[in-house]
Amino acid sequence: MNYTSFIVKITQNPEQSFFGSGDSRISLVEILGKFYQFRTNSANICKLSVWGNLGYDVMQYYQINDYLIVEGSIARSNSHFEDHNLFTEIEISVFKIYPLILNNT
Repeated sequence: MNYTSFIVKITQNPEQSFFGSGDSRISLVEILGKFYQFRTNSANICKLSVWGNLGYDVMQYYQINDYLIVEGSIARSNSHFEDHNLFTEIEISVFKIYPLILNNT
């Protein structure tokens, strides 16, 4: 795993799930995003995983077509994005998020 920074555009609504029970539930927000690039590349889709209180902020403030600067650990695995025809999945476990351009709709 490597610590990295990227500019990512949100392409689907963030999805929130919870782990644990009672007061000790932990939030996990998953976001499907696209790396910002000048060239056209079909393998520029990634999944962002945001845990805890930062995940609550993502659900409240960010939506489709927002651009974010994200910092976190990057990992590659087999693809779960069948509809995008990708062979590898890039997943970033996000530690910090900074808004770059927010959608004003």
